[in-house]
Amino acid sequence: MRIATWNVNSIRTRFGRVVDWLVREDIDVLAMQEIKCRPDQFPVEAFEQAGYRLEIHGLNQWNGVAFASRHEMTDVARGFAGMPGFGKPITGQEGIQGTGPNGLPLEARALGVTVGDLRLWSLYVPNGRSLDDPHLAYKLEWLEALRRDTAAWLDEDPDLPLALMGDWNIAPLDSDMGDPSFAVGRSTHVSPEERASFAAFAPLLEDVVRPIVPDGYTFWDYKAGRFPKNEGMRIDFIMGSSAFAGAVTGASIEREERKGDAPSDHVPVVCDIDVDLLGGTFEDEYDRPMVF
Repeated sequence: MRIATWNVNSIRTRFGRVVDWLVREDIDVLAMQEIKCRPDQFPVEAFEQAGYRLEIHGLNQWNGVAFASRHEMTDVARGFAGMPGFGKPITGQEGIQGTGPNGLPLEARALGVTVGDLRLWSLYVPNGRSLDDPHLAYKLEWLEALRRDTAAWLDEDPDLPLALMGDWNIAPLDSDMGDPSFAVGRSTHVSPEERASFAAFAPLLEDVVRPIVPDGYTFWDYKAGRFPKNEGMRIDFIMGSSAFAGAVTGASIEREERKGDAPSDHVPVVCDIDVDLLGGTFEDEYDRPMVF
């Protein structure tokens, strides 16, 4: 079974290449971030024709997360219990957007689903913007709330095969940062506070890709020729519980997807799962995509 995460940077712009990649690479479940649309604007038909079901959480032209899966998705959660909000309410989303424990409007940044034995989350962690911006405090609060909820989930079920996947907007190690415009002490993504927030997940989760793919970036800015110069950063991760990590048999960072016409500035990150180690509770109906 192949599971992936990809910040698609506007699904309406890139759905053709996303669906093509899903079919070509035989992906079973894809967590998407930054879809930048509401569910009614999502290009559903292209995914369904390829044999994928969808769960979508988007409120406007910013943020947004989704799943495409060949398998049934249950226990859908739009946001996690402790997730804080930020900013002002989005017009037209009254009664849908909700508010976080801090009383501020919730953004479309987290979507949880259960697929067979797996509990999967698509996460778009707040950017932080700059070291003196309120968005950084929001980012740190958001991550701490996620850590607390993750600890509660695993305390309730220590054997839960759980994966938090997505754009974490943090380069946790110096080797994960190759963009010279980012530096410790003057930039987000590499600040000691953000790196400490990422490291706080270590007792609960592990990066299931790094042991197999020890180097390589997942994001390159469109500006300043960052991709040709390979001045990128590794900020997209699949973080798995012990039960999830124990079933991982392979992984890859799909660098080639940064090439070609109108690519996202991120690339997919993939892991392979041995379902026999998870109890084999996956139905056959969506095991293979339909052929165009």
